[in-house]
Amino acid sequence: MSYEVIVIGGSFAGLSAALQLARARRRVLVLDSGEPRNRFAQFSHGLFGHDGQTPSALLAKARSQLLSYGTVSFTDGLATHAARTGEEFAVTLASGPVRTAARLILATGVRDDLAPIPGLQERWGISVLHCFYCHGYEVAGRRLAVLATSDRALQTAILLPDWSEAVTLFTNGVLSLSPEQLSELRGRGVSVEAKPVVAVLGDPPAVTGLRLDDGRIIPVDAVFTNSRTRMASPLAEQLGCEFDEGPSGRVIRTGADKQTTVAGVYAAGDAARAGHNASWATADGVTAGISAHQSLALRQPVCR
Repeated sequence: MSYEVIVIGGSFAGLSAALQLARARRRVLVLDSGEPRNRFAQFSHGLFGHDGQTPSALLAKARSQLLSYGTVSFTDGLATHAARTGEEFAVTLASGPVRTAARLILATGVRDDLAPIPGLQERWGISVLHCFYCHGYEVAGRRLAVLATSDRALQTAILLPDWSEAVTLFTNGVLSLSPEQLSELRGRGVSVEAKPVVAVLGDPPAVTGLRLDDGRIIPVDAVFTNSRTRMASPLAEQLGCEFDEGPSGRVIRTGADKQTTVAGVYAAGDAARAGHNASWATADGVTAGISAHQSLALRQPVCR
């Protein structure tokens, strides 16, 4: 069966896109591998009207609501290949079936590569965090660490005292600070530790401290750090989409309408923007879904 739109990815961006298309009465297929990036997080914060709910509960409710629209179908499985076939796109699933559609929306997300420090990975999304707007309120007033993996840690350390007066920036051998930067950090009440971190301590998923390479242990209750990100799916590259280099990794290049550099292919969410949180992913999905619908309604060609 051929669909009008295939949405690849069933998290915040993908389901938001599918909802716009469903309400426009378009035949939509959502392909979902079942491994959203937010699966490590206990709660989703900052999402209007849904603050503090679990990501899994939000996604289950959204999926249930979508299934009430008769034009929406779901297939659980990993999409492994995508290509243009004439005026349509063909998407191949790992289990073998091929599905076709006039438009694609890539909401495929990214994978996080953390610094190779023992103890980080098993605490990711719980006590090792990436976003103070998402998680800062829940650890406010506690002993907070900023573990540098790039120059971005400086801005995190400068902003984080709005949540706690006990912030330490661990430069970790990757961040060099000028006298002016050190002065700014001191003015914000931030301590600076230059010795590299060799381990995260505590009974996972909790954090009690960071061990430095000189043997000292610095007590902390939560760690903020930036991962390097990579595409969770090869589909954008297979289709010939162009990429931009973001602050943490490549992102799919899109216009304001979320169309990629390949006509008829749209991208939304973490794979297609530099800033990452549930609200941004949802908004991206809305834009991509509306834009894909309008391109169908106005009969815009996929070849250009």
